[in-house]
Amino acid sequence: MIEVVLNDRLGKKVRVKCNDDDTIGDLKKLVAAQTGTRSDKIRIQKWYTIYKDHITLKDYEIHDGMGLELYYS
Repeated sequence: MIEVVLNDRLGKKVRVKCNDDDTIGDLKKLVAAQTGTRSDKIRIQKWYTIYKDHITLKDYEIHDGMGLELYYS
């Protein structure tokens, strides 16, 4: 299990526990359950890299305690 911290830059930080073999789409569903936002309206990125739903966290080298950016579209 790893913990990922997502910051929406509006003063809200979401901490999500997930496995490193989960996909970004799975991570979006976990974030949606905590925030009440639909998962298809969530975009996760780091700097200018927008993460795609079908790729795993391990492939993106997302580790325990890593911070990502959370955007609502």
